[in-house]
Amino acid sequence: MPKQKKIDSVAEITADLQSADIYYFVDYRGLTFAEITELRKRLRKVDADLKVVKNTLGKIAANNAGVDGLDELLAGPTAITYVHGDPAKVAKAIQDFLKEKRKASIIRGGKLQKSVLTAPEVEALALLPSREVLIAQVVGAIASPLQGLANVLNGPIRGLVMVLAQVQEKKSAA
Repeated sequence: MPKQKKIDSVAEITADLQSADIYYFVDYRGLTFAEITELRKRLRKVDADLKVVKNTLGKIAANNAGVDGLDELLAGPTAITYVHGDPAKVAKAIQDFLKEKRKASIIRGGKLQKSVLTAPEVEALALLPSREVLIAQVVGAIASPLQGLANVLNGPIRGLVMVLAQVQEKKSAA
């Protein structure tokens, strides 16, 4: 008969897996308690939570939540980062923290809605610009042809105004 504490842990992990569409699995070996606490603080700033889980309880919770493909990610010391905001910002925050601390801890992979991500795919997400920058790039790409069209349409009018100004100068000089 499982202990009530384990039943509660499974229920909590199940609720967390169901509440977030995106999560990353981090091997936290080599990190001290203080460093994990610092990482948690940084992740809260980018709208994410980091929780250490027992693998067997995580597998049971994944089955209860109806999430497939997590068994290979739940091996060894595992912490799950639940992403509630921008997945690229969270991946970047984790990568920057690990580089800054020069730790051997690694991102094992993740789950992005229905897709299981490998470690290189999560690292590629970390290299993406933020959502705001991507939106600005799209808006710039859309606005560029419109600005060119406006310049082309204003060209003849601008030319007419310049010709009229030269005619006026000639008449005032004469």
